[in-house]
Amino acid sequence: MGKSVAAMSCPFLREQPVAEGARIIRRAFQINRVLRDRQDPLAQPESVIVERYCFSREGVIYIMNLLEPHIKCSTRRSRALTTAQTVCIALRFFASGTFLYTIGDAENLVKSAVCRAIRKVYLALKQFLGVFVVFPSHLRPQVVKQNFFAIAGFPNVIGAIDCTHILIKAPPGPNEGDFVNRKGVHSVNVQMVCDSMFHITNVEAK
Repeated sequence: MGKSVAAMSCPFLREQPVAEGARIIRRAFQINRVLRDRQDPLAQPESVIVERYCFSREGVIYIMNLLEPHIKCSTRRSRALTTAQTVCIALRFFASGTFLYTIGDAENLVKSAVCRAIRKVYLALKQFLGVFVVFPSHLRPQVVKQNFFAIAGFPNVIGAIDCTHILIKAPPGPNEGDFVNRKGVHSVNVQMVCDSMFHITNVEAK
């Protein structure tokens, strides 16, 4: 009955009239939306960037500057991805190891666009493989191989690897359980590589 009366009293209103009190309440609880620039994935707090990409802001910017000549789109036609978007999409995939669909949903992109971005970054990084990945770094690989071959006659060896658990005291904090091994004691899993002269060439501790 009330609705019909309101409509009859003001036939020019297409929507139901709202009480003035309701309008005041809505204005009081209205929250101003903060629109983030979707073209800049680095417009996030530092903690969010590290969590998503496993790199600091400075690290991501360094990678962008390094790869930009190889991955930059020559045009902005069809809303092409920026260098920052392309790098961050690939880093997010490398950091999470999840499916392309998941990355696409998170970045609001289709699967094919995510796949192309990852491929561009991967091929660009491959060109710098010899610059950043050098092992062994203290001697030429051929020299290390010759030294190992002189010991046991085994060819093409560049290092001897072994792993062990180093016992530690139980660390404080919520991550204490991460340091408990299968034997129920606290330890750090350490992997080491040495050359034929027992020089340690690599250490990985987790």
